[in-house]
Amino acid sequence: MQVWMTVILAVQLLSALAMIGLVLIQHGKGADMGASFGSGASGSLFGATGSANFLSRATAGCATLFFICTLGLAYLSSHNGAAQRNVGGSVLDRPAIAASAPGNGVIPGAAPAPAPASAAVPDAAPVTTSPAVPAPMATPAAAASEATK
Repeated sequence: MQVWMTVILAVQLLSALAMIGLVLIQHGKGADMGASFGSGASGSLFGATGSANFLSRATAGCATLFFICTLGLAYLSSHNGAAQRNVGGSVLDRPAIAASAPGNGVIPGAAPAPAPASAAVPDAAPVTTSPAVPAPMATPAAAASEATK
């Protein structure tokens, strides 16, 4: 499957480059506009009409090949992607990821926090820490009553 995608992608790239080159070397229809207003002879007001020349037919062929390659790549990528994921259906068919409650400090999709070092060593004495309690603020009245005692 990958070989076909590479071949089609190469053909698409070559047809796109050929189409760009063909469009750039073609004679524009606006160039005949000046000739019709007095500076030369032209078949009609907007240029000569008639059958398409080789460059325009080659451009149409490159455009057709480009669109066929685009459709082929879209088809192969949609079928190849489902086989690689082993998941059928759309994104809506997949189970949703559970969101954590707001404010608990857990970021959804983040890796879990590593265990503390004391948990890795079973013989170590447990370390107890008390939460930091701020000291009460001394007010001027409290400071005066402390001074009189």
